[in-house]
Amino acid sequence: MTVQEKKLSLILFSGEYDKAMAALILANAAGELDITVNIFFAFWGLCLIRDPERMSLEDKTAFEKMFGLAAPNGPEDLPLSRMNMAGFGKAMLKEMMEDHDTPDLSAFLKGAQKKGVSFFACKLSVDVMGFKLDEFLPGVEIITAKEYLQDSLEADIQLFI
Repeated sequence: MTVQEKKLSLILFSGEYDKAMAALILANAAGELDITVNIFFAFWGLCLIRDPERMSLEDKTAFEKMFGLAAPNGPEDLPLSRMNMAGFGKAMLKEMMEDHDTPDLSAFLKGAQKKGVSFFACKLSVDVMGFKLDEFLPGVEIITAKEYLQDSLEADIQLFI
């Protein structure tokens, strides 16, 4: 009996630390099981894959500049979905994670990249939010919703976070 290739397709719409953590924990676990993983980042989910070292205000409208400055700058800048309490709740969560030797969100992100997880940014979301490809982590590809859906039709598991 041959083992067929399995595929996990995730949509990350949320720009919140704990939800991004859940997506990346699943992506890393699937990668350890040799499951092909594709993550489609839309709207607020794009903030997870913004590279704080590569962000730019060049060639942007006034609204795009304001939005870019106000949006979270990468994984460690994301708030919690609940009990954020101006960042205090997130600090408590990170302390609790450290007490249990749990890696932070950036470590899960790097782990997913090392495991070959594919990162796709939604073209419409990128355009509307005024982001540019070179502001994202290396390896991110911009695709349309239609392209994502065509790929996800082949997935064994599809999740929306």
